[in-house]
Formats: sequence, structure tokens, C-alpha cells
Amino acid sequence: MPQADLCIQRALWQDREVDLWVLDGRIHALHPSLSSPEIEARKTVSARGLMLLPGFIDSHAHLREPGQEYKEDIATGLEAALCGGFCQVMCMANTEPVNDQAGVTELMRSRARSSHPQGPQLFPVGALSKRLRGEELAPMYELAQAGCIAFSNDGIPVGDSGLFRRALEYSADLGLPVIDHCEDPGLSGSGVINEGRMSDALGLPGQPTLAESTQVSRDILLAAYLDIPVHLAHISCRESVELLFWAKRKGIPVSAETCPHYLVWNESLASGYNTLAKVNPPLRTNDDRLALCQGVRDGTIDTLATDHAPHADFEKEAPFAQAANGISGLDTALSLTWSLIEAEELGLADALRLWCERPAAIFRLASNGFQPGDPADFFLFHPGEPWTVSEASLKSKGKNTPCLGQELKGKVKMSCIRGSLAYTEEHEPELG
Repeated sequence: MPQADLCIQRALWQDREVDLWVLDGRIHALHPSLSSPEIEARKTVSARGLMLLPGFIDSHAHLREPGQEYKEDIATGLEAALCGGFCQVMCMANTEPVNDQAGVTELMRSRARSSHPQGPQLFPVGALSKRLRGEELAPMYELAQAGCIAFSNDGIPVGDSGLFRRALEYSADLGLPVIDHCEDPGLSGSGVINEGRMSDALGLPGQPTLAESTQVSRDILLAAYLDIPVHLAHISCRESVELLFWAKRKGIPVSAETCPHYLVWNESLASGYNTLAKVNPPLRTNDDRLALCQGVRDGTIDTLATDHAPHADFEKEAPFAQAANGISGLDTALSLTWSLIEAEELGLADALRLWCERPAAIFRLASNGFQPGDPADFFLFHPGEPWTVSEASLKSKGKNTPCLGQELKGKVKMSCIRGSLAYTEEHEPELG
């Protein structure tokens, strides 16, 4: 009789109960429970009533180490990812020192292996320019050799279009993508909130959507001229979606992401000078939110990413204009995505495409489609289980989320990465 390392029994997959077998870190077989062949397993998990989902990929997270461990470190960031359903995490380069040299890349990978030897897997994103200053290209070949899988200037826009062109050309030679934060600094100026009614009501300098869409158009035209792919980070407004829709119809090699917070919330969350809602690009209008939802449904926007940006409390407990930008998102991204599914603004197939299939294709990462030989990266999910977002329930050091004090639905009950079980609850699932 065939033998597997692990069997997940009676899990829900595509509205049917299935049994899943894992062997040597890979999917061995998946069959409907009532017609499953007899296969022995060294370990069995009863998953009745739980959904079986492939491991998510977060292609945009800030884990702060080295240099800003008071906000987050790799160990706590990966723990938050594990509990949030993420099996692969791409971390940005805005560390101290900046990840613009091989030693920093190697340190990140080493810390990930030592803190989470079974995963989640960490994939560093190298700096596009030295010290993220946008003046001189970083040593891209050296960073690629050290293990970086993409390049980005992170949250600092590259205003020099000639430099950005060279970055695209060099990255293409290395076979690695560039991720761009689309913002024209001359247009965004000192804006700290979306320019419009809310900025007027609060008396705060606004950042117009034009600051984003202008840079989106530049990147699209460069990608078309060079025939080199570019990936656009955290798209936030209708104009950008419309430009991307046009580019996709023209066959221009451009891809884009947005984040759960742009699909769930709008600028009204910042009323009362709520610094937990301060993020860059800022939360926009409800019309922008609806355009983004349409964009993720029709494929104009390729992926979701958390843009996980943890901060210490004192960095948010400041006047709105001085408070740090960012939302801590790894813990809550899955529940927020599930709220969109429950509201019928997204389907489950959309979520799997956005969190699994497309990021894997764009960044050349392994993905689990539950076919024999696929990596055994998956989690068991209870979609109806409520949990309260609190400082205690968040695994990340960053407690800066607008969800604080709210009840969300959906909990990861168990994770499996490359065939190894990683429990995210205090008690273990039923084992046989």
C-alpha cells in the first residue's frame, strides 16, 4: 500500500470534501473524501469543517530588520505571516543599512532561516538605487547573486526617468522584475492625505491622485518602449486603474498590485485625524475604492500585497502630518480579503489568483495548485470563526492597524510549508 508523510482528511476544497496526501514536501494526491484510495500516512489531521487553501504570497512587506527592530524583526514578521496564511514573503529594502549590498541580503536570509527554519520563506527585494537616493544604481548583479528576487526603490519615487530606464534594462538582463512606487514628488508635495473633501475638512495638505497616475503613465510608456516588464506597487486610484486597463489591452508588459486596505476602506477613515489610517499612497475616495475592486475582479490589477508597514506606537501617536505612514497588515490581510468575499465584491477564485497564482508567475516563485508535485504549501482556514484585533492577538510588533478593537472573521487553524506542519493555534488540530 502506498505511504505518505501526511494526510489531511475531509477538508473543504472547491465546495467539496477532500483528502490530501503529502510526500517529501510535495503534493502527492488529492481526492474527494468519499472516493479516496487507501493510502497510509505517518500523520493524519482531521480537517472537517475547515477550508483547504494554498499558501499565500506577500510580494510587498517591510520587516524592518536590520536596523529598526523596535518596529519589527524578521522573526516576528514571519510569525505574523505564518498566522496570516502566508508561506512566502518578499521584504523591501528600506532597512538600516539599506539592502543595497550583498551582506545585508545574506543577513536577512540567515535570520529567516534561523528563526523559521520550516518557513515562511523569505525573499529579499534589493534596492534599485544606492541608499534609495535615486542618484546611482545599486549593485544589482551582486544583490541578485546574494538572493534578491526583484529590485525596488521602495517608498521613495525615482524621479530620474533615465536612471529608471537603466534599472529596467539591467534588471531585464538579470531576469528579475522591478517594482516601482508610483509617485511624482513635485505633485504630491507635502500631502499627507488624499486631496479632496477630507483634506479640506481636516485642514491638511492633500496628495492628488495625479501624483500617482502621472508616474504610472511614465512607467507604462517605458515598459512599452523597452518591451521590458515593470510591476507597479500599491495602486490606489481610478485613474491608475484606467491607465493599466489601456496598457493591458495594448499588450504592454506591465503588472500591478493593490492592497486590502484600498479595497476595504476609503479616506473617511482618517476623519478625526486618525493616524492609524495614514498610509502612502493615501486612502482615496469610495469611487476609487470601487474602481480598484473592479480592477482586481477583471484582472487589470494582477496581485494583492499587504504593504505591511509596522511602526512603534509613538510613531503613530503624533499630529497627523508628522505621524509615520503605514498600516501593519500581515495579521489581518486574510480576514479583510474574506470580508470582501462575503460582501461579494470578490470571489474566492479572485483571491487565489491575486494572492497565489499571479504573484508566483510575476516573481517566478513556486505555487501550489494542489497538483501532484506542487509544493505542499497550504493552510486550513475557518472562515466563520471570529477574532478580535488587539495588541495581544496581533503577532506583529506593529499594532498600527485601523482594525484595532474590531471583530473580524476568519482564522488560520494550521499551516503547512513544504510539507512541514506549523501550528498557529495554542492547541494542535486533531492528529491520528
